Amino acid sequence: MLDALRKIVQEVNAAKDLKTALGIIVLRVKEMMSVQVCSVYLLDAETDQYILMATEGLNKRAIGKVHLESDEGLVGLVGTRQEPLNLPNASDHPQYRYFAETGEERYSSFLGTPIIHNGQVLGVLVVQQKERREFSEEEVSFIVTMGTQLAGVIAHAEASGSVSPSKRSPQEARFVGVIGASGAVVGQAMVVLPPADLEAVPDRKTKEIQVELDLFESAIEAVRKNIQKTSIKLAKQLRPDDLALFDAYLLMLEDDVLIGDIEKTIRDGQWAQGAIRDVILQYVQRFEAMNDPYLKERAVDIKDLGQRLLEQLQKRDQANMEFPDDTILVSEEISPSMLSEVPEGKLIGIVSVLGSSNSHVAILARAMGIPAVMGVAELPYRKMDGLKIIVNGFFGEVITNPSEELCQYYLSMAEEEKQLLASLNILRDLPCVTLDGHRISLWVNTGLQADVDKAQQRGAEGVGLYRTEVPFMISSSFPSEKEQMAIYRQQLEAFHPLPVTMRTLDIGGDKSLPYFPIEEENPFLGWRGIRITLDHPEIFILQIRAMLKASEGLGNLKILLPMISSVHEVEHALRMINRAWFEVREEGIEVEMPPIGVMIEVPSAVFLTRVLAKEVDFVSVGSNDLTQYLLAVDRNNARVAELYNYYHPAVLHSLYKTVKDCHAEGKTASICGEMAGDPAAAILLLAMGFDSLSMNATNLPKVKWVLRQLTMVKAKEILDDVLKQDDPQVVKSIINLELSRLGLKRIVAPSKKIN
Repeated sequence: MLDALRKIVQEVNAAKDLKTALGIIVLRVKEMMSVQVCSVYLLDAETDQYILMATEGLNKRAIGKVHLESDEGLVGLVGTRQEPLNLPNASDHPQYRYFAETGEERYSSFLGTPIIHNGQVLGVLVVQQKERREFSEEEVSFIVTMGTQLAGVIAHAEASGSVSPSKRSPQEARFVGVIGASGAVVGQAMVVLPPADLEAVPDRKTKEIQVELDLFESAIEAVRKNIQKTSIKLAKQLRPDDLALFDAYLLMLEDDVLIGDIEKTIRDGQWAQGAIRDVILQYVQRFEAMNDPYLKERAVDIKDLGQRLLEQLQKRDQANMEFPDDTILVSEEISPSMLSEVPEGKLIGIVSVLGSSNSHVAILARAMGIPAVMGVAELPYRKMDGLKIIVNGFFGEVITNPSEELCQYYLSMAEEEKQLLASLNILRDLPCVTLDGHRISLWVNTGLQADVDKAQQRGAEGVGLYRTEVPFMISSSFPSEKEQMAIYRQQLEAFHPLPVTMRTLDIGGDKSLPYFPIEEENPFLGWRGIRITLDHPEIFILQIRAMLKASEGLGNLKILLPMISSVHEVEHALRMINRAWFEVREEGIEVEMPPIGVMIEVPSAVFLTRVLAKEVDFVSVGSNDLTQYLLAVDRNNARVAELYNYYHPAVLHSLYKTVKDCHAEGKTASICGEMAGDPAAAILLLAMGFDSLSMNATNLPKVKWVLRQLTMVKAKEILDDVLKQDDPQVVKSIINLELSRLGLKRIVAPSKKIN
């Protein structure tokens, strides 16, 4: 039945609307299973009733007229139990409900399966037959599979507003993706499709080889000028370091291999457009087949470049799009060039069907302060143009057809946050001290140069995590010692005399370099972080040398080692750091040995904290990785995003143990990541005894405001209470309740599901 299923799916996907799709499904399923009846009942969320929406075999005049309560009849039973129901004689079942208008009294056997999308029941798919018999396992499997396919079709239709079982207002739909950039906005979806369709280019042989080569060369020059113009346009919003992302495009236009392959194809007799199509699609296919997440993202860049070249050759005049003031850019593959097409000040959100938190666009979105959700794989983006949507970048959600009440909630939340941040400016130069005098340092995480200004505007007391891999990621090769030294010096000078904690190169997992591919089946449990740099002393020692030289005369450098899982790794790294320090001093550069720290990111390190702390000067917890490793949840995977929760008791107890063990050895403990920037979670971290919190600069004022409004005694009372709980949702509720009691309700972040 696999071939039959494929054909049905293809036919359904080509349907113009849901009504047509449902008609196709009931007809084809009836034919394939050789049954007398196939019907679809959809659940209307407004009335909590199942409505007959399509049928083959029952009286078609009953469509739209037969209504069942959500727990009524066999259909209601299937939906309630959320599993298939296989009955040889349906009328004998105590929950059987007869509807005279359907004419179903003639049919004895019944097989129904729920239609479920993201854990929510959307309807029930039913087949019936006159003969009294139990359907076979193969038949049950087939109809269950059809139910899963139908779920996506219905969800897409509801998201685009093209269906509502009760023919009332379009139904709200939520789609889960990956957090690209935090924040929440309400706006109008502007769907951007590629300007040229590579796959639609036909084959065409030519004898005018030179003419086609000249046309191709002209297209290259036109695209080059356009990219340079784009870079200049975005220069108003981004720092020069951030704009280096566009260098990848210019480098590809100079690439002898890529451009040479296209020229060779032209010389073989293919016209320029066909040559671009052949070569670009080949490259895209190769990159998409790679296991490395970062390299997969480059397929987007290559495809975008090919489309730009094709557009020039086709001499298509793009229609001038009118962007509203509240534009939310939506596309299958958002590229940096698409961002530049939106007039300055009008872009408020980004939604991409493909991509991850590590894509170029996600990096740019964070630098520009624009909420973004990436990897929303099930979003029916082609049907969303002009729709009002909500982008919830705090939790990686996109909400389509939101109610007016929900829109007002998010708009009010955004306005309140804007006013709150403005009111918190007075705290910029004040220390973070609790009402009973406990002092805690608030630091920032940085990577892009644009982060520096934001950090200084928010009153950061130093850098708890400088991600050195970011300059590596936007480079076309390993940066030289001199190049690294200049970048690090800029950071150290910008924050002097405040401390700057530089993490050594942390690649692998979801962070890779285009010029240093890593292909692994399970990259998060593979070659990453300190494991890579210890295997490549030529990379590690050079980076340490650059850091040390950059700190000359400043003395505010701290070095942090990522992904430590054993004492041996620390000892090995310290030997190489000492070697680099001696080399630098032998060159006549007088620098003190900076404090060295380790990151606690994997479970083994939690239990080795005391031993590790003896070897180094400080400890820093990486809350993002520690949470995903403790809970076995990939935080970039939208399918398990809801399981990623740093309020989980296992995470909280691990953090508390780490702080106590670190202090037992007389060393300081800091924490960086999303958790440190959550004002509610910061209360727990304060009570645990962390000496410093490092976070996104945007969240720093809110964390400072909350911690200055309570006492250390109260924070410890809250911590004692939550450590007794076994459910992360209960933990969060307790903290939010306490914040409300303390008059700090304004700071409580929105819940993930708002109804």
